[in-house]
Amino acid sequence: MNDPERTVEFEFVRATENAALNAMRFIGQGDKNAADAAACDAIQGVFDLVDIRGEVVIGEGIKDNAPGIFLGDRLGKWGPEAPRFNIALDPVDGTTNLSKGSPNAISVMAAAEVPEGSNQPLMRSIPSYYSHKIAYGPTVARFLEKEDPHANFLDAPLEETLQRLAKILHKRVGDLVVLVLDRTRNQPFIDAIRRAGASLRTIADGDITAAVAPSLPDSGIDLYVGIGGSPEGVLTATALRALGGEIQLRMWFPNPEAKTREVQGVSEKEIQTIFRSADIVTGQSAIFCATGIIESPLLPGVKLIGHKATTHSILMRARSRTVRYIRAVHDLEHKTIHLRSTSRERSV
Repeated sequence: MNDPERTVEFEFVRATENAALNAMRFIGQGDKNAADAAACDAIQGVFDLVDIRGEVVIGEGIKDNAPGIFLGDRLGKWGPEAPRFNIALDPVDGTTNLSKGSPNAISVMAAAEVPEGSNQPLMRSIPSYYSHKIAYGPTVARFLEKEDPHANFLDAPLEETLQRLAKILHKRVGDLVVLVLDRTRNQPFIDAIRRAGASLRTIADGDITAAVAPSLPDSGIDLYVGIGGSPEGVLTATALRALGGEIQLRMWFPNPEAKTREVQGVSEKEIQTIFRSADIVTGQSAIFCATGIIESPLLPGVKLIGHKATTHSILMRARSRTVRYIRAVHDLEHKTIHLRSTSRERSV
């Protein structure tokens, strides 16, 4: 059976690996834009050699004017018979962490094959820069799918949500571990978690790994909650389709001016809609891959030992719910990366 998704899935891993290797020299250097530009250059360079018709439907970098791969950009050689893919990506999720040398930075991509003759995007572009998100793991998702498929955690008081999750997980509230992006806008969630008596963990940046963490069996995280980037929410939803977890997401705006600027022409009904993973990634299948740059709850970071670099990646397929962990050792005396900026191979 012809299955282009299976054929090219490892090219996506190669792209995030190369992005991690090209960005690693900026770890701790205080220049997050340079790191992002290096990762973008490596990803574009990989796909300049791959015959797909890839359209970026979820890009990154717009909200802070950083270098990026943006909505509508093309990846791949775009041969007339090449398979079509919708692509979502964040060349570096956790740029601030990377620039400071702090934990939690990855390169991440997701893709869904577009059936011939279809012009409908398979990944929903959320027009707001930020979204209110809550993500939980497969045990909670299975329970709610059976008992309360329309459960709304975004409007419920967080203390009540924590009590409900504790019952589902057969834990005490005090045993729950909740992860929050450490931002001023998330202080009300932090206060509520403390009032409830649950265990709080915060991260400085990189909310894809944070939102995926509750669906990973060894992460020790039960819930992710907070206001973070909307593109990151789409990438999270793709991973959760493969892991069996779930996300609830709704657009969020820091002020009325931002709302007017970001969602012109969008109905108030859509603005208030709570999206779940199947609403965000609508295709029959999708792939998600990421490579660690600095260690995170999702993946170890790049490790340099002598003239070798070891990368750790994850590759998921939503259709089969197959999750692969890939450890690669790169001999830096021979390893080269094809970059778009030079249209040639460059040593790492």
